[in-house]
Amino acid sequence: MSKLSRRHLLRGVGAAIGLPWLEAMAAPAAPPKRLIVVYAPSGKIMPYWTPTAPGTGFAFPRTLAALEKHRARISVLSGLAANQGNALGDGAGDHARAASSYLTGVHPRKTEGADIRCGVSMDQIAAAHFATTRVPSLEITCEDSRQVGSCDSYSCVYQSISWKSSTQPMPPEMNPRAVFERLFGDASLTADQRAARHSVLDLTRTETARLAGRLGGTDKRKLDEYLTAIRELETRLDKAGPSIGVTAPAGIPTSYREHARLLFDLSALAFASGSTRMITFMLAREGGLRTYPEAGVPEAHHSCTHHRGDPELIEKVARINAFHVEQFAYFLDKLQSTPDGEGTLLDSTLALYGASIGDPNAHDHNNLPTLVAGGKLGGGRHIVYPKNTPVDNLHLSLLALAGVPVDRLGDSTGQLDYLTGLA
Repeated sequence: MSKLSRRHLLRGVGAAIGLPWLEAMAAPAAPPKRLIVVYAPSGKIMPYWTPTAPGTGFAFPRTLAALEKHRARISVLSGLAANQGNALGDGAGDHARAASSYLTGVHPRKTEGADIRCGVSMDQIAAAHFATTRVPSLEITCEDSRQVGSCDSYSCVYQSISWKSSTQPMPPEMNPRAVFERLFGDASLTADQRAARHSVLDLTRTETARLAGRLGGTDKRKLDEYLTAIRELETRLDKAGPSIGVTAPAGIPTSYREHARLLFDLSALAFASGSTRMITFMLAREGGLRTYPEAGVPEAHHSCTHHRGDPELIEKVARINAFHVEQFAYFLDKLQSTPDGEGTLLDSTLALYGASIGDPNAHDHNNLPTLVAGGKLGGGRHIVYPKNTPVDNLHLSLLALAGVPVDRLGDSTGQLDYLTGLA
């Protein structure tokens, strides 16, 4: 019997479902590398983020406590800077510059009009290299990313961290249902049409039965578990809501935790199915107004970050910071528990968690909260780089580790020591 292609799809009218790695597939020399950038905006209470000493054996600070179980797979990086996020004579607008410069390394043109200009982001460089996937890249968010008008004295389009060209931002998608349809279904279907089909799996039953007849017992079990995971996610999406605010689309949970975890589960399925190998996930907008009652913070995030040393506001920002990290820890759990070839998805996924502002009260772009996880990088380390080392050096390193050859990105000066060659 001939081997299945790794890009085999279960097809039906309005559905195309990628498959996880199966023994019946021609085994690659190594699982394909995946990249995800998780952007946690508006700064951190840095004393609660930064380990007190470099090297190994450090105590996990308060904000990172949820990640301690993944110690061996995580490195915390200090000393990196997003130099192009600084004003450089442009005055106000740190949040807009933070988002748009983070993965591009380019200082955005200050404008509130249509004459925008920034640079190509590292995720889109990777997406162009991973061009064989059904979805070249996935951009998602938990807070509405308004693309018109003025935001932080810049055009609102600068709220995107992903840029396909210097004039083409890639706005993130907030609705988990839309993400699901892009990955597995048909986003053009109406709600009534989706309800009539019951499940995207209904559209592929014939193809699924035909495939199952070709598989051995182990592969049949893997396929059943995978399709069950898709159906369980569909069920959660069907129950999601009501929507946030009167203008948000239906299907977005009011619970931030459920919203984030739906998107993280979709990300894991996107990687497992081979639908994409590149994801950017903005946990919220830069300078956004999202509230976090689940973390004990009913006030808007951004207003709390201007704490001016007020202990109560500092505590609220710290709670939000830790709450965001808890959702990322959930994602690492999911990757670690998902088989991929002879290892797990975490083994083949390089995950960057960070942002372009450190101290939120100072709008500091010069000591960024940054950690990397997965990808057999090794871990349990706090690596302190020289002050103002370009964060683009890290992005170059991650691209190289993912097999994407790039000599320069933004204001990079070379790849980082201690990361290159360890994947």
